[in-house]
Amino acid sequence: MIELPAALLALAAGVTLGAVFFGGLWWTVVRAIDSRHAALWFSASLLLRTAVTLLGFALVAQGSWGRLVACLAGFLVARVIVTRLTSLAPPSPSPSPPPPLPQSPARTTHAP
Repeated sequence: MIELPAALLALAAGVTLGAVFFGGLWWTVVRAIDSRHAALWFSASLLLRTAVTLLGFALVAQGSWGRLVACLAGFLVARVIVTRLTSLAPPSPSPSPPPPLPQSPARTTHAP
């Protein structure tokens, strides 16, 4: 059985890992929108965020499934918090819409 202080520390670590993972995802989306190399941003971000998160889970769990579950619960709590906070953030300024394409003269075709 897991002790309460260890569970609370694992929960706090999970919240921190989740904030880093999902906050980093939001940051990546904001940066990649205007980038010419969006695929590189997303790929590098995914690898880095996943590596940090998995390393964090392994360090927190230390072979205890109870600490792992508490850490995962904190991770999911952070997901909800970051999702709510980022949905309240003002949207990034979008570029103005492109000008309309020139219209060719209308062709009317009639059936014979």
